[in-house]
Amino acid sequence: MKYIETFREGDRVGDIYLCKSISSAVTKNGKPYQSMILQDKTGTIDAKIWDPNSLGIDDFEALDYVDVVGDVISFNGMLQLNVKRARKVSDGEYDPKEYLPVSERNIEEMYGELLQFIASVKNPYLNGLLEHFFVKDVDFAKRFKNHSAAKNVHHSFIGGLLEHTLSVTKLCDYYARSYTCINRDLLLTAAMFHDIGKLKEIAPFPVNDYTDDGNLLGHIVMGSQQIAEAAGKIPGFPDRLLAQLQHCILAHHGELEYGSPKKPSLIEAVALNLADNTDAKLETMREILEGTTSADGSEWLGYNRLFEVNIRRTTI
Repeated sequence: MKYIETFREGDRVGDIYLCKSISSAVTKNGKPYQSMILQDKTGTIDAKIWDPNSLGIDDFEALDYVDVVGDVISFNGMLQLNVKRARKVSDGEYDPKEYLPVSERNIEEMYGELLQFIASVKNPYLNGLLEHFFVKDVDFAKRFKNHSAAKNVHHSFIGGLLEHTLSVTKLCDYYARSYTCINRDLLLTAAMFHDIGKLKEIAPFPVNDYTDDGNLLGHIVMGSQQIAEAAGKIPGFPDRLLAQLQHCILAHHGELEYGSPKKPSLIEAVALNLADNTDAKLETMREILEGTTSADGSEWLGYNRLFEVNIRRTTI
């Protein structure tokens, strides 16, 4: 199989890919065409069918597996596939594992590390709340292990939510050891809970797109609600402690314009925002460096909207 990450301008491609999305459009000259996103476990590529009524183009829909033949070109500095033929394939013609991106790290080992951090939380209410989700709720644990952390910005792969959460928790543990005024139990609990709303915000693979609740409410609000509901089932859970935990979650994007209903007022909320932002941006940069090849072979990889700058690969 020819993986998408190996595509280069001028390649002729003939293989099976997952059609992540497809839509119909019209050119400026009024000619109909179809725009697709094709995916395998190494990434995605924009693809176009300029003659959708051609005899070589079968009918298919989003989330179908399609055998495509086409040419890789460069358009606006990005690789694109011009599809000449497309055939919807049947079950048994493909291995689903080749099409869904998966964390490079061992998922069970990462979850084991997360459980160790839970065991280190001494506050009985926070520890009980963590165990309610991550230890006792088998269905939650299974979904958490296999979920992505985003639609396409960072950690957009199976195990991505777990990998991101563990990285944020490790950074927060470092902050707590370095700045003794931080309440470690509160910060680590907030770190492990900060993105649980994404289980409701983003549909599982192969869809990995925003749900209705995700678009209407967002993971920050839904995560805060989930924690409040679970805390209400723990006898005597202190109201002030719950409010501070919810604040950390509600403020973890740092700024109102970034989707946080509140700006950080607690030092733990500031630390969580910094850890979340650090891991998200460094992972995004890693994915850009590993998954992008400039059309002209230079070290400059193009403009990125998150960093608002043209990214360059380091050379020594």
